[in-house]
Parts: sequence; C-alpha cells; structure tokens
Amino acid sequence: MATQLGFDLPVRTARGRDDFLVAHSNAMAVAMIENWRNWSGAKMVLSGPEGAGKTHLTHVWADAAGAQIIAARDLSEDDVPKLARTHIAVEDVHAIADMPEAQTALFHLHNMVLAEGHTLLLTGTGNVAHWGLTLPDLVSRLRGALEATIDAPDDALLSAVLVKLLADRQLMPPPDLIPYLLKRMDRSFAAANRIVRALDRESIARKRPITRALAAQVMDSAKS
Repeated sequence: MATQLGFDLPVRTARGRDDFLVAHSNAMAVAMIENWRNWSGAKMVLSGPEGAGKTHLTHVWADAAGAQIIAARDLSEDDVPKLARTHIAVEDVHAIADMPEAQTALFHLHNMVLAEGHTLLLTGTGNVAHWGLTLPDLVSRLRGALEATIDAPDDALLSAVLVKLLADRQLMPPPDLIPYLLKRMDRSFAAANRIVRALDRESIARKRPITRALAAQVMDSAKS
C-alpha cells in the first residue's frame, strides 16, 4: 500500500451546498437557509458555536440569493448605501461588541437593506442575546429577527467534519484515525479544526504520514 506523506498543499475549503454535511444538529438551519425567500421580515440570524459551519451556510445562501458577504468588523457608514443595493450577509456580528461605530453602521445597513426590499443574513458565535452589542436599537432589531441555531455535533457529524477538514487539505485518513480522535477530542467543531490543523502541520514538519500514532503524539503535546 502506498504511504501518504504530508506536503504543504493549499487548503481548498469546499463550500458548495452539496459539500455541507447535514445532520440533526444543523438540519433546521439548513432548511431555513434554503427557505430564505420566506424569512419573516426578510432577515435571519444564524448562530452557533465556532467552526459549526456558519460561514459555509452563509456562502450557500449567498450563492442562492446572489448576495454579498461582509465581515461585521469591516463595516463603515460610508459603505452602507452601496452595500444596501442587494441581499447581504454580515458575518461575526458578535465581533463588534467593542466597536460602537460598526454597530451604528450595521443598524443603518439593517434599515436600508430592508427598505430597499432586499434580504439580510447575520451570523455570530453563540446566541444573539450573548453577543454583547451595546446599541439598543440594533439589539432590539436583532432580537426580533428569525433565528436559526446550529447545535453541537453528534458523533456521526463530527466524524464527517473531520473527514471533510482532512479532505480540504488533500489528506486521506487511515481507517483507525477518526474513531481514535472521537474518543479523545473535545466534542466541538472548533476542536476538530484545531486537531486537523495540528495533524497537517506535524505531518509536514516530520515528513510522516498522518497516522493514529502521530495523532496520539499531537494530542499528548496539546495536553502538556
């Protein structure tokens, strides 16, 4: 059998609809994204833990709706009129909790997008009530929006996520690797991302294939 060695290849993240892994924890969010034309008030909040697939679903929606995508931290009031000309997704709204000017820009963008007859998608880590926003008018509008939540993954989804993250890096795991990781890792998407990055990095550095033995060394190093 050919031995797979690590090479520093580009990460090609697959973000098409067919690449999104649907499971019990995210099925409702997927259904609501696909039903975007019927969102109440023409807006929706997509929330969930770090690495849960919010960005992937945002790209799925943007492709379907012909929408723009912008990071909340990049918002400025000067850009609002141009951004409001089409459907738009604003990612990582929780990241502007300490940015009053960006919150004001988002408030005006929210109002103008809807006034222009377009649709607005907003994403953030955790529930919208815990985003820490300080502009009362913006908070009230977001709390009044339809909200889709991605929950923590079960074993089946976490297994599929690990396989996909490895595939994005053009790596093929041996059969015993995924079950081994599932028994020892934190039960989160963020942990899956960290482990795959570490495995890829160590495989390249040591010029060794990704194996269960290498995974054990990587996970032991992370604990020390």
